[in-house]
Amino acid sequence: MGFAQRKTAQALAEHRGQCTLLANVLLMTQEMVALAESGDWDAVAGMEGDRRAQLQGCFAAPVPPEHSEIFAEALAAMLHLNEELMSLLEQAKTNIADRHSQQVETRRGITQYLDIETNNR
Repeated sequence: MGFAQRKTAQALAEHRGQCTLLANVLLMTQEMVALAESGDWDAVAGMEGDRRAQLQGCFAAPVPPEHSEIFAEALAAMLHLNEELMSLLEQAKTNIADRHSQQVETRRGITQYLDIETNNR
């Protein structure tokens, strides 16, 4: 195999790797949304670092023009999934804040009851 052929083969392998990385990032993002929907935020957080590293690897080299359309579609899908993930995060934060408020109210009620019991003795 000549130098030009090796260079072409290497370029194709690199681009294929770039596409594979982006596909993996998209699949990881889908999995993260599913985990978030089930409330497994520890797993979501655990995947984020790897997802970011793979995404950076995707764009370490310029996207070849022949792959630009598929990259644009994949990025649009990933952005949509990220919006879903952020929405689920906001819902989870609201739920936690509500539960905390309920616990504070319950604690206040228990303390009040105990104060009444203590004063009636």
